[in-house]
Amino acid sequence: MQESIIKMNSIKQKLNELTAHLDLETKKKHLSDLQKESQKPDLWDNQDKAQNLLKEINDLQDEISDWEGLSEKVDDTIELLEIGDTSIGEELQNDINSIEKEIRQKEIQVLLSGKYDSGNAILAIHAGAGGTEAHDWAAMLQRMYLRWAETHHYAADIVDFTPGEEAGTKTITMTITGKYAYGYLKSEKGTHRLVRLSPFDAAHRRHTSFAMVEVLPEAPDTEEINIPPEDIRIDVFKSSGAGGQNVQKNSTAVRLLHIPTGIIVTCQNERSQTQNRENAMKVLKSRLLEIKHQEHEKELGELRGDYVKAEWGSQIRSYVLHPYQMVKDHRTDYEVGNAQAVLDGDLDGFMEAYLNYKK
Repeated sequence: MQESIIKMNSIKQKLNELTAHLDLETKKKHLSDLQKESQKPDLWDNQDKAQNLLKEINDLQDEISDWEGLSEKVDDTIELLEIGDTSIGEELQNDINSIEKEIRQKEIQVLLSGKYDSGNAILAIHAGAGGTEAHDWAAMLQRMYLRWAETHHYAADIVDFTPGEEAGTKTITMTITGKYAYGYLKSEKGTHRLVRLSPFDAAHRRHTSFAMVEVLPEAPDTEEINIPPEDIRIDVFKSSGAGGQNVQKNSTAVRLLHIPTGIIVTCQNERSQTQNRENAMKVLKSRLLEIKHQEHEKELGELRGDYVKAEWGSQIRSYVLHPYQMVKDHRTDYEVGNAQAVLDGDLDGFMEAYLNYKK
């Protein structure tokens, strides 16, 4: 029992450190200010602003309630342990295990405290050097991220897709919707390298393939991204398909060109031109948001080039399937021997290692 008391006091100290780092008192004050603002008689004069305000209030209330509930649980458990009632020993041990798990989750949550970390993400995969090999590798990454999203109960919607000429994926853009989607996925931005025996090579030789993963925060409604209509050229065209009934007979696909930056966004996954235009604007706003927050570090010309060239020397992570199995992140040195599990979406270890590395 004494050992459990020592453990729980250590957990309480950790919890106090986390809440201090999170500055919960400031969040409570901010919540109070927002609640006062929500009581103003002209609140609903601007419906979008009102809805965003109420969403922020609800999110803050949930977050504060979560932390306070955990703190009460810790205090209650310590109190019961100090009473020393052995008849509830097994039940208390279950509570301690549950609290330890929750504390580990909270530690990660504290690391996800960036401005956009709690929001949705836009994830794009672009096949790099390597032809059909690279297109197949991009398709493998596509499956990996879709499996990861499914495991974490995130909604994944494909916005745009261009198949490879012979197999796989040339480019794909998808939105990942859910709490902290961007905070976790931002660790995936960069070049991913695959080493394997090629299924497309009759001699079955070893090949190296590259793909670029782009991750952007979905621009929040509260973020002012002003795009004058004259800065955009809009083209519509027929969506590509596999033939037969899948081919769109109407011009529903949309291509946006942002003239000042040269950024091009295409969306063709929806059957409605209006929906494709809305999705394309969402992606464009996110890319412009990325530029807005990095332009003080890099010249606009550097940010534009569509992407860092996906080839030797620039990879953030290597996936080796032959002559041995290993996935290694070159930024954190975190590595896993079970490559298939990673390709099946088991990415949490890499994401947590990256968050600690950035801390």
